[in-house]
Amino acid sequence: MGTYSIALKNCAFFARHGAFPEEERLGQRFYVDLVMHVDAEEALEDDNVESTVHYGKAYEIVERIVTGTRRNLIETLAKDIAKALCAWSSQIRRVEVTVRKPSVPIPGILDHAEVRIEHVA
Repeated sequence: MGTYSIALKNCAFFARHGAFPEEERLGQRFYVDLVMHVDAEEALEDDNVESTVHYGKAYEIVERIVTGTRRNLIETLAKDIAKALCAWSSQIRRVEVTVRKPSVPIPGILDHAEVRIEHVA
């Protein structure tokens, strides 16, 4: 039947991820983008929210993961988000997750560090 995509962009959360003690102590904002590739099934025809992936619930899953258990690596954080979304809905066939960390503890001037992963259900 095919797929379509649902994207959530620039979701912001305060959390304490990072490998250094000051990152745990101070915390910071993290930004998450995700693109969920979803089985089309009936949603494109019946106009019913029950036939698709509810992006409000997807946001809640991302929020729970980002603000929950502390991780040293944003790579791990991105993977955990992707796996949780695929486990939550059998309609999600593939998900792309990008995590941005604006305050990185390195000497240099940059906007953010970013990790992007793809996970296939």
